[in-house]
Amino acid sequence: MEKVKRLSREVRAKGTVITLYKDTVEVNGNIADWDFIHHDGAAAVVAVNDDGKLMMVRQYRNALDRFTLELPAGKLDEPGESTLVCAKRELEEETGYYSDDVEYLLTVNTTIAFSDEKVDIYLAKNLHKTAQHLDPEEEIDVELWDIEDLKKLIYEGKMTDGKTIAGIMTYAAKYL
Repeated sequence: MEKVKRLSREVRAKGTVITLYKDTVEVNGNIADWDFIHHDGAAAVVAVNDDGKLMMVRQYRNALDRFTLELPAGKLDEPGESTLVCAKRELEEETGYYSDDVEYLLTVNTTIAFSDEKVDIYLAKNLHKTAQHLDPEEEIDVELWDIEDLKKLIYEGKMTDGKTIAGIMTYAAKYL
């Protein structure tokens, strides 16, 4: 016997990045309403330059009302787009660097309690300078960081972005 059964799903709001649903579910014979946020997915990149430094981006995040230090990342342009294609595009758009030396590191589901957002994280090496291609509403600064300094920010609670922490720590554990 199923302990949880979705009875209905109703669109509540559709935004540029997400769709908000109200799900009505039966849990152990009880009826409950749950929020559900659909996101088409995204990709992020741990970009390592020839000196071993990680290329990070500093950008404003409206949800936190502050600038954050993160891995280059972005959403899929359309459902079903390859996350590898997305990762390469976002790396170049946000940092002005391109790489064909890109490999998959891991997948992160960002907030499983209420969203299906999935971020595939890649490692990029052998970076080639091109040019940033920022959207008109983006303000992004590119910074080079030593891995130990980034880990210190994580351990001190000063870096809190899940995809960034997962990417940095996976890269460190796997390659250093």
